[in-house]
Amino acid sequence: MLTIGTLSRKTGTKVQTIRYYEQIGVLREPGRTAGGQRRYLQSDLDRLAFVRHGRQLGFSLDAIRDLLGLADNPEQSCSQADSIAQQQLLQVQQRILRLQALEQELKRMIAECAGGQAGDCRVLDVLRDHSECLTDHENIGE
Repeated sequence: MLTIGTLSRKTGTKVQTIRYYEQIGVLREPGRTAGGQRRYLQSDLDRLAFVRHGRQLGFSLDAIRDLLGLADNPEQSCSQADSIAQQQLLQVQQRILRLQALEQELKRMIAECAGGQAGDCRVLDVLRDHSECLTDHENIGE
């Protein structure tokens, strides 16, 4: 049996986050001691590690909940898991495109800045007027 502090340390997850996951049903309510302290099983540690890794990969809590449902029912087809992962990959690729456009825009702004006075600063000019941007970075990847 593990305490919430031990679970937190072993997974790198804050205690408040663990409690939140319990509240929203991603983690089961743990058993409690006579004194009311939470006690977790190895399976809870494994599930929390799954959730944490999913979050690190950018999956939403809803997607993780669906993936956990599949993991809890190993006889089901993994096609839904593949579909969820494909959707996540698409979202990551869209973010990469947007970040690349932002990178180019920032490089251009910096390169065009003469380093003089703020009144003549290209960085400030572009920030004031979006039409000065070469890309429509606001809508890339959507």
